[in-house]
Amino acid sequence: MVAPRNEMTTQRTFAARWLGRVPYERATALQLEHFERRKRGEGTDTLLLLEHDPVLTLGRSADGSNVVISDEERLARGVDLVSTTRGGDVTYHGPGQLVAYPIFDLRPDRCDVRKYVRDLVEVMSRLCADFGVGAGPHSNMIGAWVDLDAPRDKWPGDAAAKHPAKIGAIGVKISRWITMHGFALNVRTKLDDFAMIVPCGIAEHPVCSLESIGVSDAPGLAWFARRAVGHFEDVFSARCVDGP
Repeated sequence: MVAPRNEMTTQRTFAARWLGRVPYERATALQLEHFERRKRGEGTDTLLLLEHDPVLTLGRSADGSNVVISDEERLARGVDLVSTTRGGDVTYHGPGQLVAYPIFDLRPDRCDVRKYVRDLVEVMSRLCADFGVGAGPHSNMIGAWVDLDAPRDKWPGDAAAKHPAKIGAIGVKISRWITMHGFALNVRTKLDDFAMIVPCGIAEHPVCSLESIGVSDAPGLAWFARRAVGHFEDVFSARCVDGP
């Protein structure tokens, strides 16, 4: 289990919203609304938590050849394809995956892109730890990872992991130190759908989910959303003043 919450060291606050299952383009519009408001110095930091209808998303540096399904088959399966403003390559979102979109102003004390990405990994790792799964960062690849040979052990680091697999993906945009996009944690995601792509352009390692590594008793995603709020509070030394 995760250690008790530390006392807050800053006055950083945020609101959190559990949106349930939301089409990708609707969620993007909501993000942009909050993002532009924060860039104007208005409103408050906001954490959007949701799951998506099936969609393939292309980051700014995406290689189109990493989409390995034909348009005809993709459309027959009811899967959208969307170009986005986040960094990274191609990824998949779908039911059973917790998506977190922090629209946070990192100023004045968190203006460090690498630290921000590490903090998102830490939130996902703590969610995994809630179910006795050891997840952590990979030194050369973005996201949260587990060792499939020993998923219940502490993540040993990529150099020592015998069978690393990605359990959570990250893709962000930061402008004037305001963030958008975020992470996607595979809880009970249908892993077969990742066969439509080369996930994040990484062909040598598989993806996994909490369910696929033996967490059969995980609650619904609304529970994960509420739990994620507490982990964001801890990791970002913040307080949720309005949330689920």
